[in-house]
Amino acid sequence: MRLKVASYNIHKAVGLDRRCDPDRILAVLREIDADVIALQEADRRFGDRASVLPRQAIDDHSPWRAVPLRTRTDSIGWHGNALLVRRGIEVVHAEPVALPMLEPRGAVFAELLVAGKPLLVAGMHLDLSGLRRRHQLRAVLDHLARCGRKGPAVLMGDFNQWSHARGAMREFNGDWTQLVPGNSFPSRQPVAALDRIVVSSQLNCIAKGVHHSALSALASDHLPVFAELSA
Repeated sequence: MRLKVASYNIHKAVGLDRRCDPDRILAVLREIDADVIALQEADRRFGDRASVLPRQAIDDHSPWRAVPLRTRTDSIGWHGNALLVRRGIEVVHAEPVALPMLEPRGAVFAELLVAGKPLLVAGMHLDLSGLRRRHQLRAVLDHLARCGRKGPAVLMGDFNQWSHARGAMREFNGDWTQLVPGNSFPSRQPVAALDRIVVSSQLNCIAKGVHHSALSALASDHLPVFAELSA
């Protein structure tokens, strides 16, 4: 199995020019051309919490589909977190993961079949509070341990974590490898590696990086991060 994964905080599709432009976000995603994508801030904050990326636009104008979570009718995710997978990748199971929180936070989890092999994926957007981040990350790891589903795993999202080795990252033991693709925030002149990808020991990292293009520098306040993996 070989695939490319990516994580992108799309800031509700509002760019640095203060325009809400879902088509621009989809254009950035096409630049990255990943097989599995974790999105953060993919829903509107108020009202019916509808997705800022219309499902029809994803279905009609992209090579991906949203992993079905069966939460709100017009949402593609849970507390702003969503997963997109390239067509041809089978979704065996998907569900939201409740996180301990003071502000709206959540995670999403899916078991996929990639080239006939299982892959577990979790996308998340962790709290600004360091202690709360540790609790939330522990909740995701506990969910993986208890769910009874087997296979290599990828955890990715906006961890809101500045340090590579301290804080919430101490929750990972030797069974996990933390990939820090590079500084991704703020998008104009990134100084912090808030967006992370963490993989289980069954996965090898072939390449990793931050997708910094003219379009991505404008489309959101975060840059997308990616990793090419094999198993």
